[in-house]
Amino acid sequence: MSCIMKNKHKTDQTTMGMPSFNGSMFLLILSLPSFLSLNSEAAPEYRYHYCSNQTTFTPNSTYQSNLNRLLSSLSSNSTHESGFYNTTVGQTPETTVYGLFFCRGDLTPNDCQDCVSTATKVIVQEQYCPVEKVAVIWYGECVLRYSNQSFFSIMDEAPLISMYNIQNITNSSRFTQLLGTSMNGIVTKASNAPSGTQKFATTEANFSELQKLYSLVQCDPLISSSDCNRCLGTVIGNLPACCAGKQGANVLNPSCFVRYEIYPFYTVQAVPSPAPTPVLLAPPPPKASGEITTDSLQYDLATIEAATNNFADDNKLGSGGFGEVFKGTLPNKQEIAVKRLSQSSQQGAEEFKNEVLLVAKLQHRNLVRLLGYCLEGAEKLLLYEFVPNKSLDYFLFDPEKRGLLDWSSRYNIIGGVARGILYLHEDSRLRIIHRDLKASNILLDANLNPKISDFGMARIFGVDETQGNTSKIVGTFGYMSPEYAMHGQFSVKSDVYSFGVLILEILSGKKISAFGQSDTAEDLLSYAWKHWSNGSYLDVLDSDMRDSCSRNEVIQCIHIGLLCVQENPADRPSMATIILMLNSDSVTLPSPQKPPFFLHSRTEQNMPTIAMDSDKSSSTNMPTVEVNSDKSSSTSVQWSVNEASITELYPR
Repeated sequence: MSCIMKNKHKTDQTTMGMPSFNGSMFLLILSLPSFLSLNSEAAPEYRYHYCSNQTTFTPNSTYQSNLNRLLSSLSSNSTHESGFYNTTVGQTPETTVYGLFFCRGDLTPNDCQDCVSTATKVIVQEQYCPVEKVAVIWYGECVLRYSNQSFFSIMDEAPLISMYNIQNITNSSRFTQLLGTSMNGIVTKASNAPSGTQKFATTEANFSELQKLYSLVQCDPLISSSDCNRCLGTVIGNLPACCAGKQGANVLNPSCFVRYEIYPFYTVQAVPSPAPTPVLLAPPPPKASGEITTDSLQYDLATIEAATNNFADDNKLGSGGFGEVFKGTLPNKQEIAVKRLSQSSQQGAEEFKNEVLLVAKLQHRNLVRLLGYCLEGAEKLLLYEFVPNKSLDYFLFDPEKRGLLDWSSRYNIIGGVARGILYLHEDSRLRIIHRDLKASNILLDANLNPKISDFGMARIFGVDETQGNTSKIVGTFGYMSPEYAMHGQFSVKSDVYSFGVLILEILSGKKISAFGQSDTAEDLLSYAWKHWSNGSYLDVLDSDMRDSCSRNEVIQCIHIGLLCVQENPADRPSMATIILMLNSDSVTLPSPQKPPFFLHSRTEQNMPTIAMDSDKSSSTNMPTVEVNSDKSSSTSVQWSVNEASITELYPR
């Protein structure tokens, strides 16, 4: 016999793809292990399922058709050597379904297929989740989930389900100590696995002459290393409260799970030690159901002309380095933003399509989604989701509108931008360096959540570059790191520098350029450093925020911002470390060094000559920079700077 008890702990947390729960934790008590055999022919061991009745679809609707296609695709791709797969089906936000599975790391492809195939059939049955848009089902061998919102690379902590064996262990204190040591070791091993590979680890430890402790941890392969570590910390932290002194326990949530037993519940000999070279997630097969292809992304010119009223001035949203942007409405009433690329690109049609396809596959809640493209005659058009609340600078630098961004909103924007950049740097299938991260490239949705725009533009446009440095610098004055602006050297740490400037702008409500245009010797970085050094932290903050902010969060953000803008790229933290700093009160932050002020001090001997042009963006008057000669080296180069991003894209 078994029973289910709702834990008294409740949460108001809402996560992407998994809504908030009245009872976020469930406790299942198992009388005896129901499986002692690892026979591959045995049916998968059902553990639990969850589906939200707050989001349902109509039977026989387009959404249900897309869900069926998604489940079919997951099942047909369940023999991937990688042991996991994710895909998306649907063309409109209302009918799109996102789904994935990941199998236990020790399973063979056939065993993985058995579990996923079972899960795809069971989850839609009447007693499970027949009409729910959001669902997750756990088996001992695999996890399968889907949602009407993208949850890829996002850690979900709810619901939290705990199960334990009713049999007690002898000498529980020593057992608990052994369990803690075992878990600590394999959490590090699993969370340090590269993104896109199985985040899975096991260990065995001798408890007595007759008993061994077998422990296992695993994370969704798409979440970051820091999120995996945090997720496992949460579920392991629940073990003492739910399962102390028990012979076995299993705690799980949608993004990770842990389990321990005093018998081998996984295939011990199948777990390699040491771990082999990680296998990257293979791309979907060419004809897989629901796969994004260049054909599925292509729109005809007549449709876009009708949507934008033939690119009418009334629909113009702005201009940038790569072209103009117009608002449009498709025949199905979906609102879109159309970027009309300038005709100076020399890129061929097939290369353009391939680059669009790469960028379209990048999906994260903090990135603006690329929906499609049009390539007819001289026209090269990109279709994006329309984000209603314009850009961050539209609010942040307007004396009247900035009041709409309270401290909670600003702190949320900082965290959201950090997660989006981390995805570009580490968690997508490509490594992308944005190189024009700034307030006007951060769009805000209806709930003021940030979405990074203009990533991947240089590849799509065909800007010539080499990995690590470039002869054509693109970016915006004030946001560019010293090594990039001066020498054309770029890396992920170039984006970190820009992110630091952005943090200080969000905190202060002041433009980086506003200081540079003043007659004083002070700029935003020196302004922040001055108040940091003398302890007047809140003086950095927008005066409208000082009575309603969290002082600790403000100090934390100033500290992180100053760490990001240090002159030496090696001294700047990675985006993964920044996320950890933002999410933990226990992390000790290093002391920042005085930031560089080279962009303001134009009279220094090694400064390049800088010519200012007006920036054509409708949302900001940030100047662009043209460097006619680099006086810091003996080689003369031509650098032109415009309002665009460049990316470093390559499979990994």
